[in-house]
Amino acid sequence: MRRIAMTRLRYRGLDVLQDDVGFIVSEVLTNAILHSGTTTISLTMAVQDGDLCLSVADGIPGVSPPVLKAAGTDAESGRGLALVDALVKENGGAWGTSDAGAVTWCRLVIPPGDQL
Repeated sequence: MRRIAMTRLRYRGLDVLQDDVGFIVSEVLTNAILHSGTTTISLTMAVQDGDLCLSVADGIPGVSPPVLKAAGTDAESGRGLALVDALVKENGGAWGTSDAGAVTWCRLVIPPGDQL
């Protein structure tokens, strides 16, 4: 799915967002796969009002919605959402969950020179 997202960004002329979106998509999809227990996960990407909107749905409400927390210095995991949060904020956007945790979404502002 990450490659599909990168291809869609290239097709839409949004190469400037590829690195950040690639990481965000990988992290959020991985969390959905690891924590939802479902076999059906969807990724939606749309350009709306100068923003790139992403959402990952696992269809399982209430099952471990993503929570931003500090990872210990020796932890081998647990930093992904902190990095997602930083990337989203750096791009002037926001992220969160809806549908009782079944959907994780984020919005990144498309730089003015790259808007469609």
